[in-house]
Amino acid sequence: MIKIILSLVLIGSLLLLGYIIFSRRLGFAWLTRLGLHIVLAALGIYVVNFSGLLTETYIPMNPVTISTVLILGLPGVGLLLGLKLTML
Repeated sequence: MIKIILSLVLIGSLLLLGYIIFSRRLGFAWLTRLGLHIVLAALGIYVVNFSGLLTETYIPMNPVTISTVLILGLPGVGLLLGLKLTML
């Protein structure tokens, strides 16, 4: 019973999202901007990993770390570095 309710909520959410995208004519420009932000987040983590400034730290590139940097920006890289240094 709960799976049916969750499926209906998912279908309703997808329909409403599609309505918003097509009625407001958002286009696909937001996908380009999102892709650019993902690449810049990965580049920020890459620079920290291979710059040689902090040789004992390595931030893995996975969806969690990239999304953290994607949401928080460059302070997200600092947050991940701080977490890594305190966990050592």
